[in-house]
Amino acid sequence: MTFNKKSIEDVQLNGKRVLIRCDFNVPIVDGKITDENRLLGALDTIKYAYKNGGKVILCSHLGKVKGPDKSMSLKIVASRLSELLGVNVEFLQSDLVVDDDVRRKVGEMNNGDIALLENTRFRAEEGKCEDGFSKDLASICDIFVNDAFGTAHRAHCSTVGVAKFVDTAVCGFLIQKELGFLGGAIENPKKPFLAVLGGAKVSDKINVINNLLDKVDTLVIGGGMAYTFLKAQGYSVGISLVEEDKLEYAKDMLNKAKEKNVSLLLPIDHVIADKFSNDATRRVTNDENIEDGFMGLDIGEKTSKLFGDALKNAKTIIWNGPMGVFEFSNFNKGTMEVAKAMAESDATTIIGGGDSAAAVNILGFGDKMTHISTGGGASLELLEGKVLPGIDILNNK
Repeated sequence: MTFNKKSIEDVQLNGKRVLIRCDFNVPIVDGKITDENRLLGALDTIKYAYKNGGKVILCSHLGKVKGPDKSMSLKIVASRLSELLGVNVEFLQSDLVVDDDVRRKVGEMNNGDIALLENTRFRAEEGKCEDGFSKDLASICDIFVNDAFGTAHRAHCSTVGVAKFVDTAVCGFLIQKELGFLGGAIENPKKPFLAVLGGAKVSDKINVINNLLDKVDTLVIGGGMAYTFLKAQGYSVGISLVEEDKLEYAKDMLNKAKEKNVSLLLPIDHVIADKFSNDATRRVTNDENIEDGFMGLDIGEKTSKLFGDALKNAKTIIWNGPMGVFEFSNFNKGTMEVAKAMAESDATTIIGGGDSAAAVNILGFGDKMTHISTGGGASLELLEGKVLPGIDILNNK
């Protein structure tokens, strides 16, 4: 997949109908948006479009509905965007998302006007990428801009289908930034290149590990997935999370690392507990082994130092997945130490979305990272080397 895509800056917007696919899939509790990060992330692209004379039509999905559902309307987002932008965002209410009335209203828009369509998932065809809805979306725009990185790995009408029926399909500033950092790290990283992988399961990261071993100089593995790798090497892991059906895969990856001359680092001590609870009986092991009746819930101090020292020498670092159960205060130290080491590093530091993004923000290191990805699933697929359909469909430079 080429990462060299045209952006909103490469096209003339004045007088054009510009459909921008944003990610407004925000949490709403009691009629209030409880986390506005995704709205804030979209503002630069929206401002650029209306200030450059575009007739700006915004669209997004919200929730997992597969048809009209008033509780999942984007009306609240339109009013909040109006406040954030300081200009009116007209909400174009229609259970069909695009109908004749919406077409008429779009036709009456002036340069610099902004409107928001209803939740794209009010149309059941959205997730199937059916031509009918894709053509409806294409009928109200001259230019399509995808700025929803979090859904770029899904081939939906509003991310891929619409782009088939317009001549000009480009990325917004958010996707441009993701491609610059994540895409750049995968295609042409500054060396030494180090990746930190954590999280619960090896099965979630199978393709990521395999792909990264072809690219990195050092691979650090922590979190629950480390116990499968340790067991594959013959260590005792007590009652820690282990995927028995992935032991052979773990051995294969350890061998691949040797063949590729990649330094693969695993925990050399653990913080263990007798049950999965913040107030469980807690101990620290002397080495890789975990005694019977105990489970590993975090990396130990020796491991934190080992991982931290490796991070100091890197020029590019990607991190995806916590080192332990960071939501438990007694088992978040390893994740905190890795975040701290990254924050103090001179490297380009990229957080690959999901739990690791939540962890660095909760632990207060978010503003010290070069880039925090906005898409968990999309980031992972990019790290796996997969083609993201919502980006692949956009015009190449």
